This record gives sequence, structure tokens and C-alpha cells, in this order.
Amino acid sequence: MKTQYITDIKGRKLSVILPIRDYNEMLEKLEELEDLKAYDEAISKNEKAIPAKEAFKEIEEKRDDL
Repeated sequence: MKTQYITDIKGRKLSVILPIRDYNEMLEKLEELEDLKAYDEAISKNEKAIPAKEAFKEIEEKRDDL
């Protein structure tokens, strides 16, 4: 990963510039980590599982309410 920095006049790093490909890859990996975290939380609650079809239906209904 080729990383560039934006610095202030004293040379302190303020920001990072990444190639868009690297940025998008980081976002995808972050989303995967969030999914894993949500999965781990759901498993730890030991709640009853529901079929995926039903889950998607509930998600769509909640989305329509917004």
C-alpha cells in the first residue's frame, strides 16, 4: 500500500492519502468485521434463529417504515 501524508508546517501528520483501490478494500474488510461482530453478538444472546426469508422480510418492512 502506497500511503502519502498531509503534514502541517512542523511536519506532523494530519491526514492520509490512499489509492482508491486500497481505500475500497479497507472498507470491504471493515464491513466484514462488522458482520462478524454482529454475528458473534447474535450467537452470544442465544436467541431463537429465524429463516433468512423471514429476516429479509422484517428488514424490508422496517425499511419501508423509515
